[in-house]
Amino acid sequence: MIHPDREGRGSARQPDARLEEAVGLALALDLEVRERMVVGLRRLTPATLFGKGKVEEIRVLIEIEELDVVVVDDALTPVQQRNLEKAWGAKVIDRTGLILEIFARRARTREGRLQVELARLSYERSRLVRTWTHLERQRGGFGVMGGPG
Repeated sequence: MIHPDREGRGSARQPDARLEEAVGLALALDLEVRERMVVGLRRLTPATLFGKGKVEEIRVLIEIEELDVVVVDDALTPVQQRNLEKAWGAKVIDRTGLILEIFARRARTREGRLQVELARLSYERSRLVRTWTHLERQRGGFGVMGGPG
């Protein structure tokens, strides 16, 4: 469990309190929380949120502890999530994904399940990068027109 502390930006609550709240969310999904850390961010890195040194430090920790899932208590962009998964070799879940999973497990009515599914699909829509590229070779007509569509 990683809580990025944006030093003055974001919530007025203490980083440790936010981290404990995130641990509670992970425990609600029956995840075993083995490591907890607050990571100070002086500057946001667009590709990974964290700097190169911190990404490497966390990668070593993930290898030592043999972790399968890393929860980042912040909203990650699809690019950041993908880059962190590549760098760490583990599944990365951000706060929004964690909350959506809790709602999905606890939805009881048909309407509630549909609402959660709609929210999850709109969340995952931007994360489906390069999944249907095999269709880009389709051509219309005599092969003169068409292409990615």
